[in-house]
Amino acid sequence: MYTISEIAKVVDISAHTLRYYEKEGIIDPIRNESGIRQFDEQHVQWLKFVKKLRETQMPVSQIKEYTRLFLEGEHTASARLRLIEDHQQYIRDQIDILLTTDEMLTKKVATYKELMQESLS
Repeated sequence: MYTISEIAKVVDISAHTLRYYEKEGIIDPIRNESGIRQFDEQHVQWLKFVKKLRETQMPVSQIKEYTRLFLEGEHTASARLRLIEDHQQYIRDQIDILLTTDEMLTKKVATYKELMQESLS
């Protein structure tokens, strides 16, 4: 079992974010007899998944929806799949945009370097 500060270190997110996720229903920590939050390995895996979704710009509202569907049970699998597929497409679109932008910037950098090299000659 992990305390909130321990799991924050393991997953590399702040305790504040963990409390926020709890408030939003994204994570449901175990409470010991003193009411102190505790987390197990399932929490670690779930939080790593949630962290990746946030790193790829999935809105908290969509993560909350995914969580709600997950907790509802297997009959929501198709809705969860659709949500994840939509997000995957969003990521792929972003990758395309970034690659195109990188190509444009690479050309721009080369142009500036040529101009600077010419001015030195």
